[in-house]
Amino acid sequence: MSERDYTVIDGSYGEGGGQILRTSLSLATITGRPLKLVNIRGKRKKPGLRPQHLTGVQACAAVSGAKVAGAKLGKQELTFRPEKISAGSYRFHIPTAGAATLVLQAILPPLWKAKAASSLVVGGGTHVPWSPPFNYFAEVFLPILDRLGFKGEIHISRWGWYPKGGGEIKTSLRSCKPSGSIVLDRPFKLKRVTGISASSRLPEHIRVRQRRQLLRRFEKAGIEAEIGLMDVPALNPGSLVFLCAQGKESVAGFSSLGVRGKRAERVADEAANSLFLFLDSEAALDHYLADQILIYLTITPGEHRFTTSKITQHLLTNTWVIEKFLPVRFEVEGGIGEAGMVVKRDAG
Repeated sequence: MSERDYTVIDGSYGEGGGQILRTSLSLATITGRPLKLVNIRGKRKKPGLRPQHLTGVQACAAVSGAKVAGAKLGKQELTFRPEKISAGSYRFHIPTAGAATLVLQAILPPLWKAKAASSLVVGGGTHVPWSPPFNYFAEVFLPILDRLGFKGEIHISRWGWYPKGGGEIKTSLRSCKPSGSIVLDRPFKLKRVTGISASSRLPEHIRVRQRRQLLRRFEKAGIEAEIGLMDVPALNPGSLVFLCAQGKESVAGFSSLGVRGKRAERVADEAANSLFLFLDSEAALDHYLADQILIYLTITPGEHRFTTSKITQHLLTNTWVIEKFLPVRFEVEGGIGEAGMVVKRDAG
């Protein structure tokens, strides 16, 4: 095939990270369009394919019978020529603490477009830096997609922290024809806050202190919260605070991970501060969800609109990639770092 037969995506555009790779792979698989990626993760300290990105490539290739060239660790260029999407039972494993949820980001949209149900197991890091934790996927991400007809269940069978990973997430998906509309442009109205303080291979007082600090912060703010304690098995120590803000029309999620030398109270404060900033913005969606649902709005016909607590370079880069593949356009109101609105329209 000649160069002009490929959709060419520059992986150094915008935020220049792994999201460009994941969105490009998903849309190439869905549309059947050959893809050429150059400068993969071009703006990262260690550019090129890392283990979790390579697993994402392998996963999309497996479900589409794609012919792939250049899919090796450290490579900054690859070609991906998909065939037909096939439903089935799939299992993928990241041999590090690479984020299992980021592999799911790449593979879920194509599998939902398959003509039959699928099941998926992804091993790796389930609660690791720079990625949505499993709890966010289960309590925030999937519920919002359910509105559009993307039906699925997700379970965690093992937790995986950095640096050893070893976690496992199981997902089952039903084939769907997405429909409906996302219109979330009214201020977020908080109904309640739920959450967990979890840890593995650490003294009990750490998760207890995380929970105590959260309850102090919420009591001071006049917000009732239910925070559970969890002691979870894993290969190495780790701790997490996850908070779910449930609103009248939408949900939002916030988390913080513990690391050696980071006080339990600081872990709690980071998550609580993020939640309070979101509430102050009065936006309908947190900025993580705003970025993650774009591809689903793209493959669901019609106009969609939502407000978000922060316009990010991540979001703008994602809209750029999507518009390279499909006849849609995004209108984004608001500057980077500010609250704003996103509107998706079908072109033509």
